[in-house]
Amino acid sequence: MGRLIDSGREVGVVEPTESAVIVAVPEAEEAVGPYRAALDRYASWGVPAHVTLLYPFVSPPKIDDGVIRALADVLRTVPAFRITLSRIAWFGDSVVWLAPEPDQPFQMLTNALVARFPGHPPYGGGHVEVIPHLTIGQGAPVDALRAAAAAVEPQLPIDAYIRSALLIQGRHAPRSWQTVAELSLRKP
Repeated sequence: MGRLIDSGREVGVVEPTESAVIVAVPEAEEAVGPYRAALDRYASWGVPAHVTLLYPFVSPPKIDDGVIRALADVLRTVPAFRITLSRIAWFGDSVVWLAPEPDQPFQMLTNALVARFPGHPPYGGGHVEVIPHLTIGQGAPVDALRAAAAAVEPQLPIDAYIRSALLIQGRHAPRSWQTVAELSLRKP
């Protein structure tokens, strides 16, 4: 359950309708945060700068200790790892993103999650290939996306050490997404 905030005041409690497994990349917030706030609706929902491992995930009412344990078991199959965000890339002209290098650990985690939770394909099965990425902006005018890419590029590379993943849940509402659990990867 999350709080619904409007103009700085609480206006109600919202029940989450969706969940996701992500890897937050706080090291990228300074560079991408202002652009995500303007160009990525997920930022306004409270989702941090991240690489998605699995979305949509288990329906929030079905998330229990067993699901969290199973998720933790899967995440511990991959050791903590270092990444560098050094390249801007695009999906068509509607999504601008940072490419994590290497991206194989993210692919391994996603594949392991799908093997354990086969009823939850990445992006609902909507993409043939899942490419690990950290979104800067999406669905905005291409000129705004290009300006964001140009502003972020001089701040690259961004190095990060990935130690854990987050199980988050929320709904399509401002500041409604909350962390349910932070789960560690295997120590190298």
